[in-house]
Amino acid sequence: MLDFFVYDVFTDRAFSGNPLAIVMGADDLNGAQMQTIARQFNLSETIFVMRPADPANRARVRIFLPLAEIPFAGHPTIGCALHLSDGQDGHLVLEEEAGMVPVTIAEGLAEFRAPVLPELGAPVDPAVVAAGLALAPDQVGFGAHRPVMAQAGPGFIFAPLRDLAALAQARPAGAAFEALTRDIPKVYAYTPEDQGFRARMFAPANGIPEDPATGSASATLAAPLLAAGVLPEGETRLELRQGVEMGRPSRIGLRVTVSGGRLSAVHVSGRAVRVAEGRITIPEAE
Repeated sequence: MLDFFVYDVFTDRAFSGNPLAIVMGADDLNGAQMQTIARQFNLSETIFVMRPADPANRARVRIFLPLAEIPFAGHPTIGCALHLSDGQDGHLVLEEEAGMVPVTIAEGLAEFRAPVLPELGAPVDPAVVAAGLALAPDQVGFGAHRPVMAQAGPGFIFAPLRDLAALAQARPAGAAFEALTRDIPKVYAYTPEDQGFRARMFAPANGIPEDPATGSASATLAAPLLAAGVLPEGETRLELRQGVEMGRPSRIGLRVTVSGGRLSAVHVSGRAVRVAEGRITIPEAE
C-alpha cells in the first residue's frame, strides 16, 4: 500500500479551495496504475511523487485528472510543494512532465514560476461562447476583453463575461458547449472584481464539471490580460477568486512581469491545508 495525503489548495481553510490527493512513493507504478488511483480519488487532480532524476531537485511528479494525465497543473504544484516542505521556508524544484518547476515557500505561501510562458491563440466567436455557456450574446466580453484561446502547456478558452451576474449564470449548455470545446475542452470564464478577477472553469470532458481553483489557467490568463491592455510594463500583482459559486472559495495570487511589451515571467501563489491522510492499495499492473 502507498501513503496518501489530501490537501485543500488555494485556501487557508479546510473544506474550501480545491482538493488534491498526493500519493507518495509512486516510483514503481506505471501510468495505467496511476490513472486507476486518480479515478478512485475522483478529484480534479491527483499528483504522484517519485524520486527525482536530478538529486538536486526535490521530487519527480506526474499529475492525473480522473480521465487523463496532464503535463502541468498549478494546484498540484502548490499543494505538493507545501506538503514536501513540511512547514519549512525555502526553495525546491519539482520535475514535472512540462519541465522543471521552481517553487518558493515563505510563511505558508507557495509560489511557482510557470514553466512555459503563456501564448495567445486564435480568437473565439463571442456568439459561440454565449451559446456554449447558456448566456445572451451581450453578456460576453467587457472593455477590451474578447474570447480567445491561450495556452502555457494546457490550453484554455478564455471567456470574459460582462459582470458577476453573468458569471453566476454561466453553465455548460450541452451540445452547444461541446461545439465550443471541440478543439480545447476547458473554458475559463472571468469577470472583474475588486483588485482582480472572479473566475469559473468548466471541463466536463476531462471529468471536471467545474474546478474550484485552476492554477494553470490563472497563469495562462496573463496572455489575454496583456492583449487587453491590462498589464503595464514591470510587475503587476492580481488576486483571482474562483470556486465561489460552487461553495469552495479559493484565492489565487498572480504576479506577472512584462518587459518590452512582452510577458517575461508569470508566477502563481497560494496556500494549502491538509484535511486527510491514509493508505491506498496498489492496483494490479495491466
